Amino acid sequence: MSQDQSTLDPATTDQPSSAPAEAPPSFVKLAMRNMVKKGGKSLFHFSLTVTALLSLLVGLAYLTR
Repeated sequence: MSQDQSTLDPATTDQPSSAPAEAPPSFVKLAMRNMVKKGGKSLFHFSLTVTALLSLLVGLAYLTR
């Protein structure tokens, strides 16, 4: 019983065995790219978030003194 040589040797298959040359970008890289594209809106949301967190912390500190 003789088997075909290409079924025995994985190096001779038509499909590439290595990973693709460029991996898909990470979520962090995509988020940073999006933030650069929409700079003004991102800065506004960031400052709004910082203001809300600071006021929450100050409010909690005032209530628990």
